[in-house]
Amino acid sequence: MAINQTFKNLNRTREIIGVLIKWGFEDVVINSTLRNLVPESTRLKWLRDDKPIEQYTRYERIRMATVELGPTFVKLAQILSNRPDIIPEGLVKEFEKLQDKVPPVPFSEAKVIIERETGKKIEELFEEFNETPLASASIGQVYRAKLRTGEDVVVKVQRPTVAEVIEQDLNIIKDAVRRADRYLRKQGFINAEDVVAVFDRSLTKELDYRNEARNIDRFRTTYRHRRDFYIPKAYREYSTDKILIMEFVSGCKITDIEQLNKWGISAKDVVERGMDIYLTQIFEFGYFHGDPHPGNILVREDGTIVLLDFGMIGQLMPKDKYAFAGIFISMARHDAHEMAMQMRKLAIEDNITDMRQFTYDLNDLIEDYASLDVSEASIQDVITRLQKIMYDYHITVPGGVFIVFRAFAILEGIGKLMYPGFKTYDFIRPYGQRLLTEQLKPENLMNESVSKFSSIYSFLSSLPADIKNILQKTNNGKIHFEIELQGYGYALKKWDSITNRMVITYIVCALIIGSSIALLGNYGNEMKYYYGINAWSFIGYSIAGGLFVVLLYTILRRRIYK
Repeated sequence: MAINQTFKNLNRTREIIGVLIKWGFEDVVINSTLRNLVPESTRLKWLRDDKPIEQYTRYERIRMATVELGPTFVKLAQILSNRPDIIPEGLVKEFEKLQDKVPPVPFSEAKVIIERETGKKIEELFEEFNETPLASASIGQVYRAKLRTGEDVVVKVQRPTVAEVIEQDLNIIKDAVRRADRYLRKQGFINAEDVVAVFDRSLTKELDYRNEARNIDRFRTTYRHRRDFYIPKAYREYSTDKILIMEFVSGCKITDIEQLNKWGISAKDVVERGMDIYLTQIFEFGYFHGDPHPGNILVREDGTIVLLDFGMIGQLMPKDKYAFAGIFISMARHDAHEMAMQMRKLAIEDNITDMRQFTYDLNDLIEDYASLDVSEASIQDVITRLQKIMYDYHITVPGGVFIVFRAFAILEGIGKLMYPGFKTYDFIRPYGQRLLTEQLKPENLMNESVSKFSSIYSFLSSLPADIKNILQKTNNGKIHFEIELQGYGYALKKWDSITNRMVITYIVCALIIGSSIALLGNYGNEMKYYYGINAWSFIGYSIAGGLFVVLLYTILRRRIYK
């Protein structure tokens, strides 16, 4: 079984390499150990004469290769589009264009999954079932139906074998990133292995529809008292990891201004209530809907706003909420130094070696937008500049921060489309100010003090034991240090290759010299001769010649494939 899986992974890996080569990424393969998986007979194809692929930018080719590689890679790219601290801005823009719409699978296959997961015939569970899907994506597709109990529902069904394909691709991605890590770092991809680990956890959650059902229940409980905001119910008794049955809600897309006007609903009111709902999620509760694009936000005839699709949820811890709010408040106050402090509080890690230069860069950002009216500069412009600074200084922040950034950009686009006079930044500022005021409440200050005291007490309590342990290891000679030299891997491999060639050269020279000396000896009639050369010399020359051919082949092969 394990051998079969290994062969499957190898075949899929070669398929992936083929796509990379097709779209002009020979350098990714050549400059990593992935080249060992490509048969030598096909390597010359890397030197093709046609140049049509050069009409596209490198980032465009990455996007096109991603689409061809399938759902796992599309999902990874979509997640990376929310992480401008990890990949360059140009690649972020290309990945934002990706859509995971794919042709639907036949209803017969979806029916098998529904009946297997629920343990009931489809006719036993549903009074009506529309066999034409409402939507189809890379992981699942959605159908309209009516339960036997009379409720109108939508049924989300996972595509057959998608879990197995994604698991296989994830294993291959992990291996490929490990092999190509040095090359990826040179290309500006920071902490690629960490990104893949986060992606693995995120996609594993998305493959289990029970997570989405739990998210729906959590939001319904949180907002159960709010009458202008509604979240459709999840029927968890029928749902499994591969199917999700939810309440069907009618309404129009939030951007359908014509329909809103027919219903007598003010577009300005919808925009302001929508922003209030979302900012409350972020700044009050700390967890929020992660994908508020127009297709996921409906407005009912009575003006109620409905949120759909809770597969992606963002979350911020309290300390991250305070730091996040502090960045925007200090920017509004034109305080670059405080903004820099809040950025460092938010960061998980950073590479800020010159704090003064970092503050100057933030001050340039503030000055560029301070003189503009809010209507002239959008929040998206500010966020783009801020993300560029974070990328330049290798500032790693919680993933939820970039989900917020993306959501702000989407919501601003919706707001300006529906109500051109809407000022997003002015609307956000009071929520951040309110959060900072909340941070200064006596109970919050007390909680923070207790938390810090607890951390200090824990450190001091464990310190004597830690010191004793270090001293014991020192006395026993067991203490050791690990030093990791980064960036020397390629040089060491090169030196190893050169050393091997030198050894072969010395052996060849020694054989030639030894065989030549053996020619001078007088061995009498007992010695066999070949082509006038005694057997010892002939054997020595033959081995030297063979080694010379091997050495020449390796040198010429290296030059051809450079």
